[in-house]
Amino acid sequence: MAPQSTPPASERRTESWHAALHRLQRDGAPHALATQVTSAGSTPREPGARMVITLDAVFDTLGGGTFEYQVIEAARARLAGKDGSAEGGLSLEAFALGGRSGQCCGGFVNVLVEVFPGSATTLALFGAGHVGTELVRLAAPLPWQVRWHDSREAIFPDWAAEQPRLACRHAPNPAAAVAALPPGAHALVLTHDHAEDLALVDALLARGDVASLGLIGSTSKWASFRSRLGKAGHDEATLARVRCPIGMAAGGTGGDKTPYAIALATLAELLPLTASAERPDQRGLDPALLRAVFNTNTVT
Repeated sequence: MAPQSTPPASERRTESWHAALHRLQRDGAPHALATQVTSAGSTPREPGARMVITLDAVFDTLGGGTFEYQVIEAARARLAGKDGSAEGGLSLEAFALGGRSGQCCGGFVNVLVEVFPGSATTLALFGAGHVGTELVRLAAPLPWQVRWHDSREAIFPDWAAEQPRLACRHAPNPAAAVAALPPGAHALVLTHDHAEDLALVDALLARGDVASLGLIGSTSKWASFRSRLGKAGHDEATLARVRCPIGMAAGGTGGDKTPYAIALATLAELLPLTASAERPDQRGLDPALLRAVFNTNTVT
C-alpha cells in the first residue's frame, strides 16, 4: 500500500501553530514543534515554516504531501515513546524530497523537531484551606499538573477555574480520590479534619507508588498518626517516607506561622524532590552536526 501523503482532515485544526504552541505550553500537554531550518532546490515551504503536532492533531503546515506526513510520523513516534512516555528533546530530520519522500519537487530540507513531553510532575493537594490556597497560588508558575481536592462542596475560589494546569475536585471519599491519582504523584495532606488526614495518609501509603508524601501538623500529631498507622499494618520503612511537620527540610519558616510562610517553606522543601536527572537529549544537538548542515549548500 502506498504511504499516506497527508493526515486525515479530522486531525487538521484551524488554530495557528503559535496559538496552539502557547496553549499547549500553558496547559503542560505533550506536543512537538517542527521547524523547517534549511531549503535547497524546489521545496514546498521556505525555512522558518512551522507546524505543531500532537498525538491527535496538527496545526499549520510545512507544505503537505508525503514529506509533511513523514515529519508528523517522526514527531508522533517520539511523543508516543517506547514505554508510553514522550521522549523530549531535539532531533534533526533530513528529507530528500525526491528520495525519502517520493515527491516530484526534488528539493532537500532539514526539519528541526522539538518534542515537549508535557508536565513531568503531578502534585496532589488535599485541603482547600488557607495553606492549601497559598500553595496553589505559589505553584502556579511551575510546570506542574496540580490536582486540588477537598471533601467540602463549593469550597474552591472562583479564580481557580482560570489557573492553567489546575484541576479542582470535590472528593468526599478519600480512598477513591487517592485511587484516581496517577503513579508517581507527589502528595500533600492538609485538610480541615484529622480523621480525613489519617484516612488519606493511610490510603496514600497503601498505594506504594507515591513519589513523596507530606502531612501538615505538629510532631505530636505525627506521633499519634504514626502509632495508629503502624497498628494498621504499615512498617517503619513505609512510615519514614512521611514528612511531618512539612516545610522543615529547607530550614522551616523562621517562626512565621502565617499560611503564606508555611506554604512557601513547604514548596521549597518539595522542589528538590521533584527534580530529575538531566537526560542526554536535554543537551541539545551536536554543534558539529549543525555546522555541517548550515555550511552545506548542495543538494544530496
